[in-house]
Amino acid sequence: MPERGTRWIGTSWKMTKTRAEGLAWARGLVDGLAARGRAPGAAAGPDAPQVFVVPPATALAEVSALLAGEAPHVLVGAQDAHWEDAGAWTGELSVPQVADAGARLVEIGHSERREHFGDTDERVALKVRAALRHGLVPLLCVGETTAVRSSGRHAAHVADQVRSAVDGLDPADAVRVVVAYEPVWAIGAGGRRARAEEVAEVVEPLVADLGDRVAGVLFGGSVDVAGAPDLLAVPGVDGLFVGRAAWDVEGFLRLVDVVTGAGR
Repeated sequence: MPERGTRWIGTSWKMTKTRAEGLAWARGLVDGLAARGRAPGAAAGPDAPQVFVVPPATALAEVSALLAGEAPHVLVGAQDAHWEDAGAWTGELSVPQVADAGARLVEIGHSERREHFGDTDERVALKVRAALRHGLVPLLCVGETTAVRSSGRHAAHVADQVRSAVDGLDPADAVRVVVAYEPVWAIGAGGRRARAEEVAEVVEPLVADLGDRVAGVLFGGSVDVAGAPDLLAVPGVDGLFVGRAAWDVEGFLRLVDVVTGAGR
C-alpha cells in the first residue's frame, strides 16, 4: 500500500474496451512508463505517482497478468464487488473473485452505481469492509449532485458519504481507503469542468476533518491535461481519477506526466 502523501493517477474504463483493446492499452502503458524511466517494480514516491487502472470485468484477469509481469507497480482494480464472499447473487462478483483475477483495488460507490444500481451508503460501507477484509484497496467514490450543490450542502454531503463508509473502521484499516471526489455534475459526456475553487470548497474541509483517517483524496470529473495542473494545486488533492480523457493510452500518459511534474 502506498504511503500517505503519495500522488495518484488512475482511470476506470467503465463499459468500454474488449479484451484485445484492453491488452493493447496496457501494453502501451508499459512501453510509455518504460520510456519515462519507470522501471518494473519501482515504488511510488514524490517523483513517481501511484498509477492504477480499472478495466471491465471481462478484461481484468488478462490486463492484471500483463501488468503484474511487466509493470507490477501499477495497481489494477475492479469496477465493483459484492459485500458477501460467496452466495446466491446471480450476476455479481465477490471480492475474492476479483482478487483471484488479479485486482488489488476495488472501485466502490461510483455515482452511476449509486443512481442506477441501488448502492446506498449502507451498501457502500459493506463493500469497503469486504475489500479491506481481503487486503484490497477500496477506492471510495463520493460526490454531490447539482441540486445538493445548489442547496449549499455539498461539503457536508460529501463528508457524510465518507464518514458513513469509514466510521467504525479500525484506524489501521481506514487509512487504506482512498477517496475519489467526483461531483456528479462534472462527470460523463455531459459533465462540465470543475473550477479549482469549486473543488476546494469540498476537499479542503474534508481533508481538515477526515484527511488523517484515509490514504488520500483524488479528484475526478471531466479531467483533462489542460485543467489538471489547477486541480492538483488544490490543497488536499492527492491525485486524479480520470475518465474518457485517459481511455486513449497516450492521453493517460500525458496526465501521468502532469501528475509527476506536479510533485509536492
